Amino acid sequence: MWMEYSADDIEVAGTLQYLAYICTALITFWTYDYICSLHDEWTFLLRSRFTKVKCLYIIARYVPFFLIASDICLTLTPNENPKACRIFIIIYSCFAVISLTCSECISPSSRHKRTPDPIHPGFFVLRTYVLWSNDRIVLVAMLSTLFATIVSFIGIWFSAIATSQYSTSSAIPGIPGITGGYRTSGSVKLYLPFVLLFVFQLGLVSLTLIRATQDWRSTRYPLHAALVKHNIFYYACGLLFSALNILVPLAFPNVCKPADTLQYGVIIIDVSHTQSAYHSFLEDLEVFILAILATRMHLYLWHIDNNLRDFDASMCISMSGMLPAA
Repeated sequence: MWMEYSADDIEVAGTLQYLAYICTALITFWTYDYICSLHDEWTFLLRSRFTKVKCLYIIARYVPFFLIASDICLTLTPNENPKACRIFIIIYSCFAVISLTCSECISPSSRHKRTPDPIHPGFFVLRTYVLWSNDRIVLVAMLSTLFATIVSFIGIWFSAIATSQYSTSSAIPGIPGITGGYRTSGSVKLYLPFVLLFVFQLGLVSLTLIRATQDWRSTRYPLHAALVKHNIFYYACGLLFSALNILVPLAFPNVCKPADTLQYGVIIIDVSHTQSAYHSFLEDLEVFILAILATRMHLYLWHIDNNLRDFDASMCISMSGMLPAA
């Protein structure tokens, strides 16, 4: 018996299956990264003082697990109700915004006396403020832009969710193995929030590059050098993924991949992957990559700071042993 499906049914089935593959790949990727950094992470969690930065680190590191849980509920479990699909996407988006914000807010804490400026707890973007020798004009400009970007980003993102259409596996009940739901673009384009993020990150990386060019000969402190490299690399990666989130929907507005063939017993259908599946993958990937970079960089800087202070302590002990007894 042969079963025929409309083009819309084929598109929904293909997108849902592709999203399931994406979810599985991201779960594997995040779990692998967490296992690889487990020893360093727990060393930091157990030995470091409890500060605001540590709270930000914990949130940035562990919120993606909630993202994964909501993604599983959205793509890997049967979902017959478009309203439930919308609720899961709203929950997922809330966690994604929290993760992105905390990734931008992680800044190392250093009390080492040889650093040129105290790298105090605060927003990740305040690293640029420190590199600019605590210039208040730069600080006001960055914080004002940051606030405007966050508010606009959240407003546009959730407006896109509110105006989107939702498709679930209930639309194609005859195809086994297809579960979950997804959204398609409505009147608010899905890439608009990432335009704001791209512009903001471009401004920060420009400020960092300008200051690094001015100071590269005069500053030789290892923590300062690592700070500059991390700033540039973090924002370069952010620019790359934000650009992809903008360009892919513009370059491939309808179909992003040639049709594949799926066979379920006597059911044969052609599958085309839509823009929403690829855009969902890029959104997820940017959130996960920035969270990994921010937390890994913080661990690295914390270990450098600890090693420098341990070295100074050992030198003081050695020098005190050489002093003549009174």
